[in-house]
Amino acid sequence: MAHISTILLAFVSISAVFTKPLVETRDNLVSMPIAARIKAQSTGAKNFGESERARAKQLLGNGRERAAARAIGNDTTEWNGVNVPATDLVTSYTVSVGIGSGQYTLLVATGSANTWIGSGKPYRPGPHSKNTGRKVSVKYLTGSFSGTEYLDKVTLATGLVIPQQSIGIASKSTGFDEFDGILGIGPVDLTDGTISGGGTVPTVTDNLFSQGTIPKNQVAISFVPITSTKKEVNGELTFGGTDSSKFTGNITYTPIANTARANEFWGIDASVTYGPSNIHILSSTAGIVDTGTSLVLLATDAYRAYQRATGAYPDKATGLLKIDDPSKLKSLFFTIGHRKLELTANAQIWPRILNSKINGTKDGTYLIIGDTGYHPGFNIDFILGVAFHRRYYIVYDTANKQVGFATTSHTFATTN
Repeated sequence: MAHISTILLAFVSISAVFTKPLVETRDNLVSMPIAARIKAQSTGAKNFGESERARAKQLLGNGRERAAARAIGNDTTEWNGVNVPATDLVTSYTVSVGIGSGQYTLLVATGSANTWIGSGKPYRPGPHSKNTGRKVSVKYLTGSFSGTEYLDKVTLATGLVIPQQSIGIASKSTGFDEFDGILGIGPVDLTDGTISGGGTVPTVTDNLFSQGTIPKNQVAISFVPITSTKKEVNGELTFGGTDSSKFTGNITYTPIANTARANEFWGIDASVTYGPSNIHILSSTAGIVDTGTSLVLLATDAYRAYQRATGAYPDKATGLLKIDDPSKLKSLFFTIGHRKLELTANAQIWPRILNSKINGTKDGTYLIIGDTGYHPGFNIDFILGVAFHRRYYIVYDTANKQVGFATTSHTFATTN
């Protein structure tokens, strides 16, 4: 059976476990805030930077290179969708999901599309649970699971109920001891080859749309910078629409890239420049937008160009670039479609409040730009991870095969 490789988890994680979250209804939105906690997590790598390069290596080395036709959608009208709050795990999110007769805390993965449980809590079948008899198996960089497919009721939030969702029930899993499984919201083609009998498995977003619960087959992610190690609300998922209170200005959409490997995920085309003089960093090329990566990763040549432009140097303890005088740092620009998205100097700095979690010094200035470990032309030349999500509102639009970006009140914040 074929396996899907994706990128999940990191040294530093924030997680939340809860049973009945508070529900806030506003402007036809259902908002469910989640509290978070920060802790260090060992992955076996020498340092944080090395763990990020390992993710990129696994991702780039295991693409299936399917050729897919990419349609450009022009419908950018908005609907007040249903929000599901998400906890920032630095590289991922968790949500509380009702499945069968139980409640489970699941990692939300844009780089995976299978939904499964059984890692941290046993499956409690509901009255209409059905064992399909099909075997399901997925391999990730930091773990794997294998088990049996069931169809059961899934409740994401008030008004977001799927009567018969395909769920993998793990008989064996590794690497997910602190969570109950995964909620996959990546492109459905990522499920191809993960289940016996072949074919793909509709994601939760696909099913919500096909049954008419949401008017658009899309998920939007809102995230905020980390300013505390205490429990706080720091993320939200909106299914089927966008929440105008979470972003400023307009959402700009760009089509999924045509490049193999990148187009298996949420892949887009972009170019990168640095500073007001537009120092060349990376020519227009394909990369991906991914909640399973902590940093913003660039192909090796581009990473070195960024290092030269900033005067930063590799820090052995953290594996990140370090800069002695942050006042000299300039903005980094990603041209996506016809729009320039700015990562300010402050946005390029790893949150200092988390320095100790990556073996950094308290007042050190470490940068969130990392190295994929591959030279340009390897089909995925950049990865916009959670560090990018903290500054932009991002819409994953399955129906129109596109990704949307908008500024937020945190885009130009000086929180780091």
